[in-house]
Amino acid sequence: MRGVTAALLALSAAGCATLAEPSGPSAGAWITSADRSALLTAASPLVFAVRPESGPTVTVDPTQRFQTMVGFGASVTDASAHLIQTRLSEPARDGLLKELFGRDGQGLGFSFTRVTVGASDFSLDHYSLADTADPELKDFSTARMEEHVFPTVRAALAINPDLKVMASPWSAPGWMKTSNSLITGQLKPEHYPAYADYWRLYIRSASDHGVPTDYLSIQNEPDFEPDSYPGMRWPPADRARFIGQHLGPELRAAGIESQILDWDHNWDQPEQPLTVLADPVAREYVSGVAWHCYGGEVGAQSTVRDAHPDKDVFFTECSGGEWSPDFGDSFVWTMKTLIIGSVENWARGVLMWNLALDENYGPHAGGCGDCRGIVTIDSRTGEVTRNQEYYTFGHASRFVMPGAVRVASLEPEGLDGVAFVNPDGSRVLIALNEGTEPVQFDIAEGGRRAATELPPRSAATYVWR
Repeated sequence: MRGVTAALLALSAAGCATLAEPSGPSAGAWITSADRSALLTAASPLVFAVRPESGPTVTVDPTQRFQTMVGFGASVTDASAHLIQTRLSEPARDGLLKELFGRDGQGLGFSFTRVTVGASDFSLDHYSLADTADPELKDFSTARMEEHVFPTVRAALAINPDLKVMASPWSAPGWMKTSNSLITGQLKPEHYPAYADYWRLYIRSASDHGVPTDYLSIQNEPDFEPDSYPGMRWPPADRARFIGQHLGPELRAAGIESQILDWDHNWDQPEQPLTVLADPVAREYVSGVAWHCYGGEVGAQSTVRDAHPDKDVFFTECSGGEWSPDFGDSFVWTMKTLIIGSVENWARGVLMWNLALDENYGPHAGGCGDCRGIVTIDSRTGEVTRNQEYYTFGHASRFVMPGAVRVASLEPEGLDGVAFVNPDGSRVLIALNEGTEPVQFDIAEGGRRAATELPPRSAATYVWR
């Protein structure tokens, strides 16, 4: 794999040089195949020419414009940050972060990430930022996040200043809850003011330590109470009350412009965010809805967006894992459902779960015991393995720039795809052939066409001007 990766990076660097200095009507192409014969590998450029339609065609129409993209990425969990900061040498750490967040011809260019406010299951232990029962929050501290999470995010921001950061808690402090514990329970209404203050203190402290909070959700997976790690059930009417009467006014009075996303949970209950957005007071403070992949269908994103076209859509969590160990199967599913499907259903940003985990799928404190990170860092040697999600997301993050606009594309039977126009005017098409036979087709824009072939169970990114 190391030899393949070295060759891949060399090909990608050459390909990105072609992209940076285009010569004539041609398109760069990069391919990943389920059999791993190609891994984000640069292919021969495509040549556009004026000619009539002669077969299956992907038609790109830049005049039909949809959402503006924030970007793609993965979460800097406690586990990911711990591994990056403590299991890699300084040169290896710098190199990995440049590879994941950089845009120097070899980097994936991740421009969206998520941090957990306090502990999740992917922490070394369970904690909040104010564990002492005190509504005045005198002991509030982000010290635990300052150890590994904040330095990792700051380093990523230094590499990619376009990086946007989302913050999500897995639980309010236990003393604020009906369970008197970080595990299970609901937030007591009498502590809504203190919890709004908790958020204000977090955003200010994170900012003081160089970490912005561009987006936040008030609760990760609010319709789930896990029994082995922090979690908190929070019904939609109560979330609306907290946002509309407490958090929204608190942040506005403090001059904090972080955007609030509701839900942050699965596709199977669109009625939950619809209930929050039906509240006229809460709706004023909610900028959009965040979604996870663990239940339901991706079309739920459009169901809610169609009802509230003024609200943004973000896809904020899905994990690969050993329940789907085959490279090809999970590569094809992730490409079809997340990179193409969620964006075709209005997502402005798309996130996988852990940026990095170790050879034992951790560290973690409860919860998922076989989740997979974008990369695996061997906790004994520091060796980095790039997993299928690395290549899937790289097909988008390396080529679709922050500020790109999704545009219309029409694919023939046998292909899935999504298209963009970057701020510099370059076009990007991501196409997937999930079938077992190669597909020959043209890419067409205006009166020009370029012929190509996509191998079975493969995806390609095409870039042209």
